Amino acid sequence: MNTPTDGRESDANAHDEANANERRPVLYGRKVLSFVRRSARLDARLQRAWDAYSDAYLLNINAGEGSLDVREGFVLDDAYIRETWGNGNPLVVEIGSGQGENIVAAAAAEPQTNFLALEVYDPGVARTMLLAGKQGLGNLHIAQVNAPELFKVTADGAIAEVWTFFPDPWPKMRHHKRRIVQPELAGEIHRTLKAGGAWRIATDIEDYALHVHEVMDGLGSFRNDGDVTVSLPVEHVGKGNADEAAGLEHADFTESARFDGRVLTNFEKKGLAAGRVIHDFTYRKV
Repeated sequence: MNTPTDGRESDANAHDEANANERRPVLYGRKVLSFVRRSARLDARLQRAWDAYSDAYLLNINAGEGSLDVREGFVLDDAYIRETWGNGNPLVVEIGSGQGENIVAAAAAEPQTNFLALEVYDPGVARTMLLAGKQGLGNLHIAQVNAPELFKVTADGAIAEVWTFFPDPWPKMRHHKRRIVQPELAGEIHRTLKAGGAWRIATDIEDYALHVHEVMDGLGSFRNDGDVTVSLPVEHVGKGNADEAAGLEHADFTESARFDGRVLTNFEKKGLAAGRVIHDFTYRKV
């Protein structure tokens, strides 16, 4: 679900590949990009997957070829969901699906749930289509658009859950404004969630965990459904001074146990092997 600049990513190949768990702009006021879109050629296998499966899995909702903007007049509502997925089953949206490991596994395990993967990086999209196509999954579609822009044109109460797993941490202090979890996006997600719906978030970056708490815990529109107590620094650190975190004042925060619906991806395995702690969050709409 990530990021070019600091090299985070869900695939085992490269830090700057497709764990683009959110290279997306926050579209409120001045446009602030939370991703860096780089052109990337598909290898022969992924190009074949794109050619074979794009008609079945990739939604045609972009403003134009190569655009990450949503086309004018598009609305993600119950009517569109029924037309596209062929049913009125609950819809789960993953922001930054990366290589597709998680959302494809979830779609295979839950055939009575509809899934929408949001990913901007071509190899990640192709890989997701390949994994889904091999299993003939019919309850998954992919949109190659900016996530905040899509939520702005989503109807009230259209989505059952939103997932944002291992988003780009943007570790430099001056880039923290680019992080995908922001009050404005939280407002849009709250509006588009069904009653009792949830925004599930996971990160292996301690400072990003603090950021999530700062954004989400004070919102009266969401309830923190966690029951796990963790200790975090109460001051932010950046890429240059992250080693100072252990010496800062700490406080207790409430988080969630690991979400059973999230498979253990290669990216998460590497984080655990490196000794990083996984922080899970469940924020329920109230």
